[in-house]
Amino acid sequence: MATSDSPSIFISGGAQGIGRAVAEKFLAAGWTVGVYDINEDALAKLKAERPEVIVGKLDVTDFKQWEDALADFTSHTGGKLTVLDNNAGIIGDGDITDQSPEIIRAQVDINCTGLTLGAKAAHPYLKRTKGSHLVNMGSASGIYGQPHIAPYSASKFYVSGLTQALDLEWRKDKIRVVAIMPLWAKTKLADVSAGSTRRLGVRITPNQVADAVWKATHPQNFIERQRHFYSVSAADFILRYLGKIGPQFLSRPVNAIIAG
Repeated sequence: MATSDSPSIFISGGAQGIGRAVAEKFLAAGWTVGVYDINEDALAKLKAERPEVIVGKLDVTDFKQWEDALADFTSHTGGKLTVLDNNAGIIGDGDITDQSPEIIRAQVDINCTGLTLGAKAAHPYLKRTKGSHLVNMGSASGIYGQPHIAPYSASKFYVSGLTQALDLEWRKDKIRVVAIMPLWAKTKLADVSAGSTRRLGVRITPNQVADAVWKATHPQNFIERQRHFYSVSAADFILRYLGKIGPQFLSRPVNAIIAG
């Protein structure tokens, strides 16, 4: 059983999908786990199945709700927080001309602003906890801009940039900042018409992403601690490194083929 002395993880948008898998992974290791989500039905289901999880409602676009949720969770942990898993995110399906202004705005509000507000709200708790981590949920779609999910893809570039910036900004506070960069995982978020779901397939499981979160928050040595981006499968690892070293005249046609 977890206690106030146990390491702790707060997962936003964690009532189902990848967040739920992360919760299960850390629970099994004896961590104190908090899952906060806007989906109250999914929270109730999780609480019924896993009564040891601390749950609460959270709209990540509201900073006051972030403050209240973290205060609630850390009241169970002696005021400490080992890991914030910035997991909440949404996707819009289709060309930007076909997406409503509301869904375009929501992707920026949740995937970018919500993630940033979470980092700000969690900082005081992470700062006072030895070995703390901020984990941002990125995506392989943040390697090269993806058509048909353009606002979502762009939001994941933001995640990468924020991760790099906070890694430098928070070094003085000894908070390690990392991002997970998977291809499509078997969740509701992958139920879109983007060509890459057909070209590359939807092969990654939520448990594999949870394993990557665990690895990212448990660096084994100095070299590992210098790493800040984590792939989940061999395919997204290859794409990420090809995106770094590949010339533009090759990257564009390759991504055009992937996007279908």
